[in-house]
Amino acid sequence: MDYKDASQRLLSYARPQWRMLSTALLFFILGSAVEPILPAMFKKLIDSGFKEGMDYPLWAVPLVVIGLFMVRGIFNFGGAYVMNSATSTMVLNLRRDLMRALLKADAHLFTTISPGLAVSKIINDPQHASTTMGGAIVSIVRDASTLLFLVAYLIYLNPALTLISFVSMPLLGVSVKLVRKRLTKVGEAAYLAQQSLVGTVDDNARAWRVVRTFDATDFELNRFEQQAIHHRRMTMKQVAASSLVTPITQIVAAIGVSIILTLALYQAQQGSSTVGEFVSFITALLMTMSPMRHLTDVFQPITGALITARGAFELINAPPEPDLGTAELPECQGKIDFKDVYLQYEGASNPALAGLNLQMQAGQTIALVGSSGAGKSTVVNTLLRFAYPTSGQILLDDTPIDSLKLASLRRHFAVVSQDIVLFEGSIAQNVAYASPHGLDRAKVENCLKAANLWNHVLTLPEGIDAAVGTNGSRLSGGQRQRLAIARALYRDAAVWIFDEATSALDSESEAVVQRSIEDLRGSKTLILIAHRLSTIRNADRIYVMSDGKVVEQGTHTELIARQGLYAGMVKIQAAD
Repeated sequence: MDYKDASQRLLSYARPQWRMLSTALLFFILGSAVEPILPAMFKKLIDSGFKEGMDYPLWAVPLVVIGLFMVRGIFNFGGAYVMNSATSTMVLNLRRDLMRALLKADAHLFTTISPGLAVSKIINDPQHASTTMGGAIVSIVRDASTLLFLVAYLIYLNPALTLISFVSMPLLGVSVKLVRKRLTKVGEAAYLAQQSLVGTVDDNARAWRVVRTFDATDFELNRFEQQAIHHRRMTMKQVAASSLVTPITQIVAAIGVSIILTLALYQAQQGSSTVGEFVSFITALLMTMSPMRHLTDVFQPITGALITARGAFELINAPPEPDLGTAELPECQGKIDFKDVYLQYEGASNPALAGLNLQMQAGQTIALVGSSGAGKSTVVNTLLRFAYPTSGQILLDDTPIDSLKLASLRRHFAVVSQDIVLFEGSIAQNVAYASPHGLDRAKVENCLKAANLWNHVLTLPEGIDAAVGTNGSRLSGGQRQRLAIARALYRDAAVWIFDEATSALDSESEAVVQRSIEDLRGSKTLILIAHRLSTIRNADRIYVMSDGKVVEQGTHTELIARQGLYAGMVKIQAAD
C-alpha cells in the first residue's frame, strides 16, 4: 500500500464526519477572518488617533481590542472542540475495524505479528494517525485562511507590493519538496524501528520467567538498548529533516519581506502612503510570517500520520479466515471421520498429514500418541479449520466440515490445552466466556463443582466474582487448568479435545483432570493428545501416529500385546 492509498483510506473514515469537520473548519475560518482587522485597526488608530478631534471615544479602544481577541478565542475553541470530537470518532471507527480484522484474520497472520505489535497497531496507530492528521488539517485551514485574509488585505492596501512578494514562492516550493522526500524516507525507518522496539518489550513481558531463569536480564537490556538507540537515531534524523523546513522557509520568506519592506519605506519617503497605511501594511506583512511557518511545518506530521496509517491499514488488509461453508449443524452427536487426508504446510519439505484415516464414534474416547512432529496437533488444527487439507475429507456427523459455517462447526468443540489462556475478569466471567445466553450463576457453580474447583472458590472472599488476574496469574497451574475445564463444561460441546492438558501439572492436579475426563466418558466424544501415556490407557481406541499417518491402532492392552511402537514407548516411559 502506497501513501496515496493510505490517505484515501484515511479520508474514507473522515467522510462520515463531514458535518462536524465542516463546522470546525467554519469556526477556524471565522477566527482567521478576525486577523486582518487588527492591522486595519492600527491604521485607523494611527491616522486619526494622533490628531485633534478623534471621531471615536477613547474608552472604546480597549473594549474593541479585548473583544476582537475574545471573538477569535471563542471561534478557535469551538473549532478545536468540534474537530477533536470528529477525530475521536474516526479513531473509534478505525480501532473497531482493526479489531474486527484481527479477530477474523487467517491463522497465518499470527505467525508474523506479535501480541505487542497488534496492540500497537490497534491502540496507538489510529490515535496517532487521526489526531496528527486532524491537527495538520486544522493548521492548514486555520493558517491558510489567515494567510488568505491577510494577503487580501495587503492587496487592498498596496496591490503592487503584495504581488512582488510572490516572487519567492517557486523557490519555497522546490525547497519544501526536497525536504519532504527526506522526511518520508527517515519517517518509514523510524516507524519500523518503533515496531521492533515494541516487539522486544512484548517478548520480555510475556517471557519474563524464561528471561530470569536464564539470567538473561543483562542480555535483554542490551538488546533493548541497541534497538532503543537505533530508534532514537532514526527519530533524530526525522527531527533534523523536519527542522530544516522552518529555517529554509524563513530565509525564503525573509528575502521576500526584506524586498517588500525596502519598497514600502521608499514609497513612504515619497509621500505616496500615510504613516497609518505604512504601519498597517508592515504589521499585516509580518503577521503572514507565522501562518507561513506553520503551513510549512505540517509536512512532517502529515508524513508521519500517513506512515502510521499505512501500518494500521496493512492489518485491516490482512486476508480474512476463509469461511465458504453455508450449511448449519444445529445438533451434533460427535462422530468424526478423517478420510485419506493430506496436508503440507507452506515451506515444509514433508507433509504434516500423509493420507491420514481416523474414525471416531460419537461418545467414544480416543487418544493420539506419537513423537513430536508426528501430526497430532495438526489433526486438531484441521478439525477446527485452522489449517486446510491439501486433499481428502473430514466429516463431522457425516457432514463435510468444509461445507459448514465456521461458527456452526466450532460451537461443537471444546479445547483444553497445556497453554491455558484466561481473560481479564472474574472467575464467573471466564467460565461463561462468550456465552450467547449470558452468565448463569447457578450453571457456573455446577461447572466449577464438576471441574473440582468449587472448594477453592469457597475460600475466596469474592467467590465466583474474584478476579483471576492477568492470564490467571492469581491461580495455580492446576487451578487454571480446572478453570479451563469449567469453561469447556459451560460450553457443553459435543467434542472435547484435551491437548497435552496434564503435561505441566503435578500428580495431584493431574489426577483431578483425569477424574474430569472419566466423568465425561460416554457422554462426549473425547480426543486425548498426550506424551504421558499413563493418562490415556483407558481410552476406547489409541491411534499411534508417525510422519502424519496412523501406524498402529487399538486398545492399550491390544497394543501392548503387539509389542510394536506403542509398546516400546510405554517401556521407555516406565524405565524413566
